[in-house]
Amino acid sequence: MEPVTLITGGSTGIGAATARALLKQGQRVAVTGRDADKLAAFAASAGAGGRLLTITGDTSDEHDVASAVRDVVDAWGRLDNVIANAGFSLPGNLESHAPEDMRAMVLTNVLGPALLVRETLPHLRESKGRIVIIGSVAGVRNTPGNLYSVTKWAAHALAENTRLLVGKDGVGVTVVAPGVVDTPFWDKRGGTPEAAPSMTAEQIADTIVFAVNQPAGVDINHITMRPAGQLG
Repeated sequence: MEPVTLITGGSTGIGAATARALLKQGQRVAVTGRDADKLAAFAASAGAGGRLLTITGDTSDEHDVASAVRDVVDAWGRLDNVIANAGFSLPGNLESHAPEDMRAMVLTNVLGPALLVRETLPHLRESKGRIVIIGSVAGVRNTPGNLYSVTKWAAHALAENTRLLVGKDGVGVTVVAPGVVDTPFWDKRGGTPEAAPSMTAEQIADTIVFAVNQPAGVDINHITMRPAGQLG
């Protein structure tokens, strides 16, 4: 039976590219997002029919996360992979961020992946599946006043703590930590940095697919990716 993968933040960018790659392999894929119109547009462009499930919800809301997992298992009877991709950054730094925006970013980038892991572990233990958490080069490199970096350090720590929790159960855990990627992620920051080298969402998706397609008994824990020429 084809594997089943759940991707948060899957209507655009890295999440959408990963969904397309997995659908091309014949997997069944569920993607979540806050914007129903973007999810509908993605579903129409993917043309995957019954192998794609779109779910509207907020990854930082425990009820939405539980409902999404329940929808996937009800639809397909299993869950093999989860990809915690939903996340965002803010322009400026912690001195200029509005407190309510800081709260939203921490909840989405840190609580969201933790809720997803918590809710999916029973199913992943059963399938001996895999968890991929999308981190960032910012999660291994400090820059002045970068609260987004703080959230990604936390995401990396979540992955390692989860690995220690479930490795004995045959569940794989991987952090994929990209550098600059040309995606809608940058829209709120005025666009991808000019003259900066960048990667494509499809290149990151290929790496995620590589991680989830490893044979049983192989657990790739951390992949850091930078475009050639990105020094920091």
